[in-house]
Amino acid sequence: PQYSDSDRFVNAQILSTVGLIVGIFLTALEGTVVATAMPAVIADLGGQKLYALPFSVYMLALTISSPLWGRLSDLTGRKRLYLAGVVVFLLGSGLSGAAHHMPWLIVMRAVQGLGAGCVLPLTFTIIGEMYELHERARVQGHISAVWGLSGLLGPLVGGLIVDHASWRWVFYLNLPFGIVALIVCGMFLEGRRDETKPFNLDAPGTLLVTLGTGLLVWGLDQKATWMAVVGLIATALAMPFEFRHPAPLLPIASLRHALSRNCLLNNLLAGAAYFGAIAYVPLFVQQAAGADATTAGIVLTPMIVGWTVASIVGGRNLHRVSLGTLNFAGFFLLTAGFAGFAALIRTGIYVLAATGFIAGCGMGFGMLATLLLVQDNSPSGELGAATAATIFARTIGGALGVSLMSLMIGEMRDITREHLVAGLQRGFFLSFLLTLLACGVSALKPTPISSATSSPSEA
Repeated sequence: PQYSDSDRFVNAQILSTVGLIVGIFLTALEGTVVATAMPAVIADLGGQKLYALPFSVYMLALTISSPLWGRLSDLTGRKRLYLAGVVVFLLGSGLSGAAHHMPWLIVMRAVQGLGAGCVLPLTFTIIGEMYELHERARVQGHISAVWGLSGLLGPLVGGLIVDHASWRWVFYLNLPFGIVALIVCGMFLEGRRDETKPFNLDAPGTLLVTLGTGLLVWGLDQKATWMAVVGLIATALAMPFEFRHPAPLLPIASLRHALSRNCLLNNLLAGAAYFGAIAYVPLFVQQAAGADATTAGIVLTPMIVGWTVASIVGGRNLHRVSLGTLNFAGFFLLTAGFAGFAALIRTGIYVLAATGFIAGCGMGFGMLATLLLVQDNSPSGELGAATAATIFARTIGGALGVSLMSLMIGEMRDITREHLVAGLQRGFFLSFLLTLLACGVSALKPTPISSATSSPSEA
Protein backbone atom coordinates (compact mmCIF):
# COMPACT_ATOMS: atom_id res chain seq x y z
CA PRO A 1 0.00 0.00 0.00
CA GLN A 2 1.01 3.59 -0.59
CA TYR A 3 1.45 5.64 2.59
CA SER A 4 1.36 9.42 2.69
CA ASP A 5 3.94 11.45 4.61
CA SER A 6 1.25 12.05 7.23
CA ASP A 7 0.69 8.29 7.64
CA ARG A 8 4.41 7.68 8.00
CA PHE A 9 4.66 10.40 10.62
CA VAL A 10 1.77 8.96 12.64
CA ASN A 11 3.19 5.43 12.42
CA ALA A 12 6.64 6.63 13.49
CA GLN A 13 5.07 8.60 16.35
CA ILE A 14 3.14 5.55 17.60
CA LEU A 15 6.15 3.23 17.35
CA SER A 16 8.39 5.78 19.06
CA THR A 17 5.88 6.07 21.90
CA VAL A 18 5.79 2.27 22.28
CA GLY A 19 9.59 2.21 22.50
CA LEU A 20 9.57 4.96 25.12
CA ILE A 21 6.94 3.12 27.16
CA VAL A 22 9.05 -0.07 27.14
CA GLY A 23 12.02 1.95 28.38
CA ILE A 24 10.08 3.64 31.18
CA PHE A 25 8.60 0.31 32.25
CA LEU A 26 12.07 -1.20 32.68
CA THR A 27 13.44 1.69 34.75
CA ALA A 28 10.31 1.82 36.92
CA LEU A 29 10.25 -1.95 37.45
CA GLU A 30 13.90 -1.95 38.48
CA GLY A 31 13.13 0.33 41.41
CA THR A 32 10.95 -2.31 43.09
CA VAL A 33 11.96 -5.71 41.74
CA VAL A 34 15.49 -5.62 43.20
CA ALA A 35 14.23 -5.13 46.76
CA THR A 36 12.47 -8.51 46.55
CA ALA A 37 15.59 -10.23 45.25
CA MET A 38 18.03 -8.79 47.81
CA PRO A 39 17.73 -11.61 50.41
CA ALA A 40 18.78 -14.09 47.71
CA VAL A 41 21.59 -11.77 46.60
CA ILE A 42 22.91 -11.56 50.15
CA ALA A 43 22.71 -15.34 50.56
CA ASP A 44 24.83 -15.78 47.41
CA LEU A 45 27.29 -12.87 47.62
CA GLY A 46 27.38 -12.16 51.34
CA GLY A 47 27.69 -8.60 52.64
CA GLN A 48 24.79 -8.43 55.08
CA LYS A 49 25.92 -4.98 56.27
CA LEU A 50 25.64 -3.70 52.69
CA TYR A 51 22.05 -4.92 52.29
CA ALA A 52 20.44 -1.57 51.51
CA LEU A 53 23.22 -0.09 49.37
CA PRO A 54 22.34 -1.63 45.97
CA PHE A 55 18.91 -0.01 46.20
CA SER A 56 20.11 3.25 47.78
CA VAL A 57 22.92 3.96 45.28
CA TYR A 58 20.56 3.26 42.38
CA MET A 59 18.10 5.87 43.64
CA LEU A 60 20.91 8.31 44.48
CA ALA A 61 22.46 8.06 41.00
CA LEU A 62 19.03 8.39 39.37
CA THR A 63 18.15 11.46 41.45
CA ILE A 64 21.33 13.50 41.09
CA SER A 65 21.87 12.72 37.40
CA SER A 66 18.33 13.56 36.20
CA PRO A 67 18.80 17.37 36.09
CA LEU A 68 22.10 16.98 34.19
CA TRP A 69 20.58 14.67 31.57
CA GLY A 70 17.61 17.04 31.20
CA ARG A 71 19.78 20.10 30.61
CA LEU A 72 22.16 18.24 28.29
CA SER A 73 19.17 17.21 26.18
CA ASP A 74 18.30 20.89 25.75
CA LEU A 75 21.83 21.59 24.54
CA THR A 76 22.65 18.50 22.44
CA GLY A 77 19.28 17.07 21.36
CA ARG A 78 17.10 14.33 22.85
CA LYS A 79 17.42 11.23 20.65
CA ARG A 80 21.12 10.43 20.86
CA LEU A 81 21.22 11.24 24.55
CA TYR A 82 18.18 9.04 25.24
CA LEU A 83 19.72 6.13 23.34
CA ALA A 84 22.97 6.63 25.27
CA GLY A 85 21.00 6.50 28.53
CA VAL A 86 19.37 3.21 27.51
CA VAL A 87 22.81 1.76 26.67
CA VAL A 88 24.17 2.85 30.08
CA PHE A 89 21.17 1.28 31.81
CA LEU A 90 21.58 -2.01 29.92
CA LEU A 91 25.33 -2.05 30.61
CA GLY A 92 24.66 -1.62 34.32
CA SER A 93 21.97 -4.33 34.19
CA GLY A 94 24.18 -6.91 32.49
CA LEU A 95 27.17 -6.27 34.74
CA SER A 96 24.95 -6.28 37.86
CA GLY A 97 23.73 -9.76 36.90
CA ALA A 98 27.33 -10.90 36.46
CA ALA A 99 28.44 -9.62 39.89
CA HIS A 100 30.39 -12.01 42.10
CA HIS A 101 30.77 -9.77 45.13
CA MET A 102 28.74 -6.97 46.70
CA PRO A 103 31.05 -3.99 45.99
CA TRP A 104 30.88 -4.78 42.25
CA LEU A 105 27.08 -5.07 42.39
CA ILE A 106 26.84 -1.73 44.21
CA VAL A 107 28.98 0.05 41.59
CA MET A 108 26.99 -1.44 38.71
CA ARG A 109 23.72 -0.47 40.37
CA ALA A 110 25.03 3.10 40.38
CA VAL A 111 25.68 2.75 36.62
CA GLN A 112 22.11 1.49 36.20
CA GLY A 113 20.85 4.49 38.16
CA LEU A 114 22.75 6.87 35.88
CA GLY A 115 21.03 5.30 32.88
CA ALA A 116 17.62 5.44 34.54
CA GLY A 117 18.28 9.09 35.42
CA CYS A 118 18.45 9.75 31.67
CA VAL A 119 15.58 7.54 30.50
CA LEU A 120 13.02 8.84 33.01
CA PRO A 121 13.11 12.63 32.41
CA LEU A 122 13.88 12.35 28.69
CA THR A 123 10.87 10.09 28.13
CA PHE A 124 8.51 12.73 29.49
CA THR A 125 10.43 15.49 27.69
CA ILE A 126 10.26 13.74 24.30
CA ILE A 127 6.55 13.05 24.78
CA GLY A 128 6.16 16.74 25.60
CA GLU A 129 7.65 17.64 22.22
CA MET A 130 5.87 14.96 20.19
CA TYR A 131 2.28 15.71 21.21
CA GLU A 132 0.00 18.69 21.67
CA LEU A 133 -1.39 19.26 25.16
CA HIS A 134 -4.53 17.06 25.13
CA GLU A 135 -2.83 14.18 23.32
CA ARG A 136 0.20 14.59 25.58
CA ALA A 137 -2.00 14.40 28.66
CA ARG A 138 -3.46 11.09 27.51
CA VAL A 139 -0.08 9.58 26.60
CA GLN A 140 1.63 10.75 29.78
CA GLY A 141 -1.34 9.49 31.77
CA HIS A 142 -0.74 6.05 30.29
CA ILE A 143 3.00 6.29 30.99
CA SER A 144 2.21 7.15 34.61
CA ALA A 145 -0.08 4.13 34.66
CA VAL A 146 2.80 1.98 33.40
CA TRP A 147 4.88 3.36 36.26
CA GLY A 148 2.16 2.38 38.73
CA LEU A 149 1.78 -1.05 37.15
CA SER A 150 5.49 -1.67 37.58
CA GLY A 151 5.13 -0.86 41.27
CA LEU A 152 2.50 -3.59 41.54
CA LEU A 153 4.34 -6.15 39.42
CA GLY A 154 7.86 -5.54 40.74
CA PRO A 155 7.64 -7.56 43.97
CA LEU A 156 5.73 -10.36 42.20
CA VAL A 157 8.18 -10.56 39.29
CA GLY A 158 11.16 -10.45 41.63
CA GLY A 159 9.72 -13.23 43.77
CA LEU A 160 8.96 -15.47 40.80
CA ILE A 161 12.44 -15.02 39.33
CA VAL A 162 14.18 -15.76 42.62
CA ASP A 163 11.97 -18.78 43.35
CA HIS A 164 12.17 -20.38 39.89
CA ALA A 165 15.45 -19.19 38.37
CA SER A 166 18.30 -17.10 39.79
CA TRP A 167 18.42 -13.60 41.22
CA ARG A 168 20.77 -12.75 38.32
CA TRP A 169 17.81 -12.88 35.94
CA VAL A 170 16.31 -9.91 37.76
CA PHE A 171 18.99 -7.95 35.87
CA TYR A 172 19.41 -10.08 32.73
CA LEU A 173 15.69 -9.87 31.96
CA ASN A 174 16.15 -6.17 31.22
CA LEU A 175 18.43 -6.87 28.28
CA PRO A 176 16.02 -8.20 25.60
CA PHE A 177 13.33 -5.62 26.42
CA GLY A 178 15.89 -2.82 26.58
CA ILE A 179 17.32 -3.82 23.22
CA VAL A 180 13.81 -3.69 21.74
CA ALA A 181 13.34 -0.16 23.13
CA LEU A 182 16.77 0.80 21.77
CA ILE A 183 16.04 -0.49 18.27
CA VAL A 184 12.51 0.92 18.02
CA CYS A 185 13.49 4.38 19.30
CA GLY A 186 16.65 4.35 17.21
CA MET A 187 14.65 3.66 14.05
CA PHE A 188 11.56 5.78 14.55
CA LEU A 189 12.31 8.52 17.09
CA GLU A 190 12.92 11.85 15.41
CA GLY A 191 16.18 13.50 16.35
CA ARG A 192 16.08 17.29 16.38
CA ARG A 193 18.74 19.74 17.46
CA ASP A 194 19.30 23.42 16.80
CA GLU A 195 22.81 23.29 15.32
CA THR A 196 23.24 27.03 15.83
CA LYS A 197 22.92 26.65 19.60
CA PRO A 198 26.38 26.48 21.25
CA PHE A 199 27.13 23.91 23.94
CA ASN A 200 27.57 26.11 26.98
CA LEU A 201 26.87 24.34 30.28
CA ASP A 202 27.36 26.06 33.63
CA ALA A 203 30.25 23.86 34.87
CA PRO A 204 30.76 25.39 38.38
CA GLY A 205 27.02 25.54 39.08
CA THR A 206 26.46 22.03 37.75
CA LEU A 207 29.25 20.62 39.92
CA LEU A 208 27.99 22.37 43.06
CA VAL A 209 24.32 21.46 42.48
CA THR A 210 25.15 17.81 41.75
CA LEU A 211 27.48 17.53 44.75
CA GLY A 212 25.08 19.41 47.01
CA THR A 213 21.96 17.45 46.12
CA GLY A 214 23.89 14.19 46.27
CA LEU A 215 25.08 14.96 49.81
CA LEU A 216 21.58 16.13 50.78
CA VAL A 217 19.83 12.98 49.53
CA TRP A 218 22.50 10.63 50.92
CA GLY A 219 22.59 12.50 54.23
CA LEU A 220 18.82 12.21 54.58
CA ASP A 221 18.95 8.53 53.64
CA GLN A 222 21.72 7.77 56.12
CA LYS A 223 20.42 10.17 58.79
CA ALA A 224 23.69 12.10 58.68
CA THR A 225 22.66 15.66 59.55
CA TRP A 226 26.08 17.17 58.89
CA MET A 227 26.10 15.74 55.37
CA ALA A 228 22.63 17.11 54.58
CA VAL A 229 23.67 20.56 55.88
CA VAL A 230 26.83 20.55 53.75
CA GLY A 231 24.68 19.57 50.79
CA LEU A 232 22.35 22.52 51.35
CA ILE A 233 25.32 24.88 51.64
CA ALA A 234 26.87 23.57 48.41
CA THR A 235 23.54 23.96 46.59
CA ALA A 236 23.18 27.53 47.90
CA LEU A 237 26.72 28.36 46.71
CA ALA A 238 25.72 27.22 43.22
CA MET A 239 22.91 29.76 42.91
CA PRO A 240 25.05 32.83 41.95
CA PHE A 241 26.59 30.81 39.10
CA GLU A 242 23.22 29.45 38.01
CA PHE A 243 21.45 32.81 37.89
CA ARG A 244 24.23 34.43 35.83
CA HIS A 245 24.76 31.64 33.30
CA PRO A 246 22.78 31.46 30.02
CA ALA A 247 22.43 27.65 30.27
CA PRO A 248 22.21 26.77 33.98
CA LEU A 249 21.63 23.23 35.20
CA LEU A 250 18.39 24.27 36.92
CA PRO A 251 15.52 25.75 34.85
CA ILE A 252 16.07 29.32 36.02
CA ALA A 253 14.03 30.89 33.20
CA SER A 254 11.04 28.69 34.07
CA LEU A 255 11.43 29.36 37.80
CA ARG A 256 11.07 33.08 37.18
CA HIS A 257 7.38 32.38 36.51
CA ALA A 258 5.12 31.81 39.50
CA LEU A 259 3.19 28.94 37.89
CA SER A 260 6.30 26.81 37.37
CA ARG A 261 7.61 27.66 40.85
CA ASN A 262 4.30 26.63 42.39
CA CYS A 263 4.27 23.32 40.54
CA LEU A 264 7.81 22.42 41.60
CA LEU A 265 6.99 23.37 45.20
CA ASN A 266 3.88 21.18 45.07
CA ASN A 267 5.91 18.25 43.75
CA LEU A 268 8.34 18.68 46.64
CA LEU A 269 5.55 18.81 49.23
CA ALA A 270 3.56 15.94 47.72
CA GLY A 271 6.68 13.79 47.42
CA ALA A 272 7.50 14.37 51.09
CA ALA A 273 3.98 13.47 52.21
CA TYR A 274 3.33 10.49 49.92
CA PHE A 275 6.66 8.69 49.92
CA GLY A 276 7.18 9.31 53.62
CA ALA A 277 3.87 7.56 54.27
CA ILE A 278 4.59 4.68 51.87
CA ALA A 279 7.87 4.00 53.67
CA TYR A 280 6.14 3.56 57.04
CA VAL A 281 2.70 2.13 56.26
CA PRO A 282 4.16 -1.43 56.11
CA LEU A 283 5.77 -0.86 59.50
CA PHE A 284 2.42 0.15 60.97
CA VAL A 285 0.61 -2.84 59.46
CA GLN A 286 3.17 -5.39 60.63
CA GLN A 287 4.23 -4.04 64.02
CA ALA A 288 1.25 -2.02 65.20
CA ALA A 289 -1.62 -3.96 63.63
CA GLY A 290 0.12 -7.34 63.99
CA ALA A 291 -0.49 -8.38 60.37
CA ASP A 292 1.93 -10.07 57.96
CA ALA A 293 3.88 -8.69 55.01
CA THR A 294 1.23 -9.80 52.53
CA THR A 295 -1.39 -7.71 54.33
CA ALA A 296 1.01 -4.77 54.31
CA GLY A 297 1.13 -5.10 50.53
CA ILE A 298 -2.66 -5.17 50.39
CA VAL A 299 -2.78 -1.87 52.28
CA LEU A 300 -0.19 -0.24 50.00
CA THR A 301 -1.72 -1.51 46.77
CA PRO A 302 -4.75 0.87 46.77
CA MET A 303 -2.38 3.86 46.93
CA ILE A 304 -0.56 2.66 43.80
CA VAL A 305 -3.79 1.66 42.06
CA GLY A 306 -5.32 5.06 42.85
CA TRP A 307 -2.32 6.83 41.29
CA THR A 308 -2.55 4.61 38.21
CA VAL A 309 -6.30 4.99 37.70
CA ALA A 310 -6.27 8.74 38.28
CA SER A 311 -3.42 9.24 35.79
CA ILE A 312 -5.43 7.50 33.07
CA VAL A 313 -8.72 9.21 33.93
CA GLY A 314 -7.08 12.65 34.18
CA GLY A 315 -5.28 12.25 30.86
CA ARG A 316 -8.39 11.13 29.01
CA ASN A 317 -10.62 13.89 30.39
CA LEU A 318 -8.43 16.94 30.06
CA HIS A 319 -10.66 18.20 27.25
CA ARG A 320 -13.45 18.47 29.84
CA VAL A 321 -11.52 20.11 32.69
CA SER A 322 -8.67 22.59 32.78
CA LEU A 323 -5.19 21.78 34.02
CA GLY A 324 -5.71 24.16 36.94
CA THR A 325 -8.87 22.34 38.01
CA LEU A 326 -7.18 18.95 37.70
CA ASN A 327 -4.24 20.23 39.73
CA PHE A 328 -6.42 21.54 42.54
CA ALA A 329 -8.58 18.40 42.58
CA GLY A 330 -5.47 16.26 42.92
CA PHE A 331 -4.06 18.11 45.90
CA PHE A 332 -7.49 18.37 47.52
CA LEU A 333 -7.84 14.56 47.35
CA LEU A 334 -4.30 14.13 48.60
CA THR A 335 -5.05 16.39 51.57
CA ALA A 336 -8.27 14.47 52.31
CA GLY A 337 -6.36 11.19 52.14
CA PHE A 338 -3.78 12.22 54.70
CA ALA A 339 -6.41 13.76 56.92
CA GLY A 340 -7.98 10.29 56.88
CA PHE A 341 -4.67 8.61 57.68
CA ALA A 342 -4.12 10.88 60.69
CA ALA A 343 -7.70 10.66 62.00
CA LEU A 344 -8.46 6.99 61.29
CA ILE A 345 -5.15 5.31 62.13
CA ARG A 346 -6.72 3.45 65.05
CA THR A 347 -9.81 2.23 63.19
CA GLY A 348 -8.37 -0.68 61.20
CA ILE A 349 -6.09 -1.44 58.29
CA TYR A 350 -8.83 -1.81 55.67
CA VAL A 351 -10.15 1.67 56.44
CA LEU A 352 -6.58 2.91 55.91
CA ALA A 353 -6.45 1.02 52.61
CA ALA A 354 -9.54 2.90 51.40
CA THR A 355 -8.01 6.18 52.59
CA GLY A 356 -4.82 5.28 50.75
CA PHE A 357 -6.78 4.91 47.52
CA ILE A 358 -8.00 8.51 47.90
CA ALA A 359 -4.43 9.71 48.50
CA GLY A 360 -3.24 7.73 45.48
CA CYS A 361 -5.90 9.31 43.27
CA GLY A 362 -4.73 12.71 44.49
CA MET A 363 -1.15 11.91 43.47
CA GLY A 364 -2.31 10.67 40.07
CA PHE A 365 -4.22 13.85 39.26
CA GLY A 366 -1.72 16.22 40.91
CA MET A 367 1.49 14.81 39.45
CA LEU A 368 0.03 14.64 35.93
CA ALA A 369 -1.24 18.22 36.15
CA THR A 370 1.98 19.70 37.57
CA LEU A 371 4.12 18.01 34.91
CA LEU A 372 1.89 19.29 32.09
CA LEU A 373 1.72 22.78 33.59
CA VAL A 374 5.50 23.01 33.91
CA GLN A 375 6.02 21.74 30.36
CA ASP A 376 3.36 24.04 28.92
CA ASN A 377 4.81 27.08 30.67
CA SER A 378 8.52 26.57 30.03
CA PRO A 379 10.60 28.19 27.30
CA SER A 380 11.23 25.77 24.44
CA GLY A 381 14.99 25.78 25.10
CA GLU A 382 14.46 24.67 28.70
CA LEU A 383 11.91 21.87 28.31
CA GLY A 384 14.33 19.09 29.27
CA ALA A 385 15.67 20.92 32.32
CA ALA A 386 12.15 21.88 33.48
CA THR A 387 10.80 18.34 33.08
CA ALA A 388 13.79 16.87 34.92
CA ALA A 389 13.39 19.45 37.70
CA THR A 390 9.75 18.41 38.21
CA ILE A 391 10.74 14.77 38.76
CA PHE A 392 13.78 15.84 40.79
CA ALA A 393 11.66 17.93 43.17
CA ARG A 394 9.38 14.96 43.86
CA THR A 395 12.34 12.66 44.52
CA ILE A 396 14.03 15.12 46.88
CA GLY A 397 10.69 15.54 48.64
CA GLY A 398 10.47 11.77 49.08
CA ALA A 399 13.89 11.62 50.76
CA LEU A 400 12.90 14.51 53.01
CA GLY A 401 9.55 12.90 53.85
CA VAL A 402 11.11 9.60 54.94
CA SER A 403 13.47 11.50 57.26
CA LEU A 404 10.64 13.59 58.70
CA MET A 405 8.54 10.48 59.38
CA SER A 406 11.51 8.89 61.13
CA LEU A 407 11.89 12.01 63.26
CA MET A 408 8.19 11.93 64.20
CA ILE A 409 8.38 8.27 65.26
CA GLY A 410 11.65 8.55 67.16
CA GLU A 411 14.00 5.76 68.22
CA MET A 412 12.69 2.39 67.01
CA ARG A 413 14.59 0.22 69.48
CA ASP A 414 12.25 -1.36 72.06
CA ILE A 415 9.39 0.93 71.02
CA THR A 416 5.94 -0.07 72.26
CA ARG A 417 2.90 -0.46 70.03
CA GLU A 418 1.22 2.62 71.53
CA HIS A 419 4.29 4.81 70.99
CA LEU A 420 4.59 3.56 67.42
CA VAL A 421 0.95 4.38 66.64
CA ALA A 422 1.28 7.81 68.26
CA GLY A 423 4.47 8.52 66.31
CA LEU A 424 2.92 7.46 63.01
CA GLN A 425 -0.14 9.57 63.75
CA ARG A 426 2.13 12.59 64.22
CA GLY A 427 3.86 11.75 60.96
CA PHE A 428 0.57 11.43 59.06
CA PHE A 429 -0.61 14.73 60.53
CA LEU A 430 2.60 16.35 59.29
CA SER A 431 1.89 14.87 55.84
CA PHE A 432 -1.61 16.36 56.06
CA LEU A 433 -0.13 19.81 56.79
CA LEU A 434 2.30 19.50 53.86
CA THR A 435 -0.49 18.54 51.45
CA LEU A 436 -2.76 21.24 52.85
CA LEU A 437 -0.05 23.78 52.01
CA ALA A 438 0.25 22.25 48.54
CA CYS A 439 -3.53 22.46 48.13
CA GLY A 440 -3.40 26.15 48.99
CA VAL A 441 -0.59 26.74 46.50
CA SER A 442 -2.52 24.90 43.77
CA ALA A 443 -5.51 27.18 44.38
CA LEU A 444 -3.44 30.21 43.35
CA LYS A 445 -4.00 31.39 39.79
CA PRO A 446 -0.74 32.93 38.50
CA THR A 447 -0.74 34.04 34.89
CA PRO A 448 0.67 31.34 32.58
CA ILE A 449 3.28 32.32 30.00
CA SER A 450 1.61 30.23 27.31
CA SER A 451 -1.94 29.46 26.35
CA ALA A 452 -3.58 26.35 27.65
CA THR A 453 -3.53 24.79 24.21
CA SER A 454 -0.02 25.65 23.05
CA SER A 455 2.77 23.17 22.71
CA PRO A 456 6.05 23.62 24.59
CA SER A 457 7.77 24.68 21.39
CA GLU A 458 5.28 27.52 21.05
CA ALA A 459 5.51 28.65 24.68
